Amino acid sequence: MRTIGNQLFTSMKRRNFIQTTAVAAVGALSFPAAFAALKKIGKMGVQLYTVRDDMAKDPVGTLRQVARIGYQDVELAGYQNRKFYGMEPLAFKRLLNDLGLTTNSGHISPDRLLNDWEATVADAATLGQKYIVFPWLPESERKTIDQYKRLAEALNRGGEVARKAGLQLAYHNHDFEFFELDGEIPYDLLLRDCDPKLLKMELDLYWIIKAGKDPLAYFNQHPGRFPLWHVKDMDDTPDRFFTEVGNGTIDWQPIFKAARKAGMKHFYVEQDVCKNHAPLESIAISHQYLRGMRY
Repeated sequence: MRTIGNQLFTSMKRRNFIQTTAVAAVGALSFPAAFAALKKIGKMGVQLYTVRDDMAKDPVGTLRQVARIGYQDVELAGYQNRKFYGMEPLAFKRLLNDLGLTTNSGHISPDRLLNDWEATVADAATLGQKYIVFPWLPESERKTIDQYKRLAEALNRGGEVARKAGLQLAYHNHDFEFFELDGEIPYDLLLRDCDPKLLKMELDLYWIIKAGKDPLAYFNQHPGRFPLWHVKDMDDTPDRFFTEVGNGTIDWQPIFKAARKAGMKHFYVEQDVCKNHAPLESIAISHQYLRGMRY
């Protein structure tokens, strides 16, 4: 059974088939919007953290294979020493252009928010990114709710710097932000205390579901706050481990159906650990499923 939502269609009894089909045909003439074709997923992105070992060995060859699979947008996770995967911003931008790839978003090391933030934002702007993402909160920085309050202040300050450079700061979650701490849910605190204009959310759909929360409820409560998604599936084992999109228990159709409510602009396939397949094979399996999905 899928984790989120109901199936879009129920099976029809044979004796009602002709009658149901006739009614549907008449209704389609009168109410074309209600019977419009299901949507097909368009431009697909992938978070390069999934293929991090391949990128470390051969970034050019790996990006070429990513493009051949059919991905068009890549989210970066290799910014160090003001270089992207060892390349200067403009050189890396030329490489992506040559391969027909874009990069609308990139993850940065958490310490960058407090150190060299202006330079980090400038390099992301040079690359042409629209979003710069705070990806991870170290365990030592998430022991009390007061730490999250200080984080919200820092994110607001960082978001203002990003905004002035034409970028948008976003926050990427794991599961721990949804566990009550000192009587509060840290993720809810960030949504409350951070200016919506200065901080958006990159919702990792695997982690929010593993934490026992409903992404659709958050979309309804905070419409437009989730322009970025991480799309990864959850296997049907006691560990609920990562798996390729379409091979797990998450029902993707109702989630993508709520994309407009969420404010989703870009989504990225990601698999933190690829247990059954090589990373490039895993992202190919996910791409194949999503390419054929309708919602």
